[in-house]
Amino acid sequence: MIFEHEIPSKSRLYFGQSAKKKRELETICSNFLYESGFEEIVTPLLSYHQHQGFEDTTKLIRLNDENNFTLTLRADSTIDVVRIVTKRLGRTTTQKKWFYIQPVVTYPSVEQHQVGAEIIDGKFEDVLNLSIELLQKLSKKPLVQVSNIMIPKILNSRYGIDLKLFKSMEVESLMQTNYPWMKDLLELETIEDLLSVAKKLPKDLANELIKLKECVSRCNYKSIVLSPLYYAKMQYYEGLTFKAFEGNDILARGGEYVDENISAAGFTLYVDEILKDF
Repeated sequence: MIFEHEIPSKSRLYFGQSAKKKRELETICSNFLYESGFEEIVTPLLSYHQHQGFEDTTKLIRLNDENNFTLTLRADSTIDVVRIVTKRLGRTTTQKKWFYIQPVVTYPSVEQHQVGAEIIDGKFEDVLNLSIELLQKLSKKPLVQVSNIMIPKILNSRYGIDLKLFKSMEVESLMQTNYPWMKDLLELETIEDLLSVAKKLPKDLANELIKLKECVSRCNYKSIVLSPLYYAKMQYYEGLTFKAFEGNDILARGGEYVDENISAAGFTLYVDEILKDF
């Protein structure tokens, strides 16, 4: 039985002081991003393209338009921002840095408020440094995990290791592969670890591992760990990615990606998680 005004599981309600804190957080974020050269965009809640960002499309909430074409509720902002800017606004603006403050929803009733930013032709270290600086302005000092999705992709395409093992991080199964350096990759966390492990790897993997070192060396933040075998599940990621943690909560994530031959980099802050002790 559904009672009057019952709220669906994992949906969000902010009121009074909680709504005030949410607005304060979003104001800090928008001011910071405006000062960093971004412009704001608010994308439609309905989209034709969401399935192109998700490997697991069962998370999408679907409906149909008047011509019976499939629509989905906005479950991720990245693809829509990039396509709207480059295809619909491309002739009217040269602006390449855009931010958004809006919710996303996934099946069956998961609502998530986000602050995100995308840079057309952007670099990974730019969004990594921006997101860390913004989290610090919000009084957060997260642990940041940096990864390179090309490492598990190469291990799959050239060394025959099933991507499912990386997606679910099945450590025991990965340890049973015939490659003696797999244990080193699994245990790698620091730059010092990286330099010694790179010497043991085939050249194609070593080159991708060095990209992690070069990225971290351009970041002034100390609380960074490396996770070379982590597989980011958003379909558009093509290189370096990161996640920012505080305890068991993911506060932010981002990376570099390609959509229809357009290179970009972006990040998302998870407002609901940050608000827990804001």
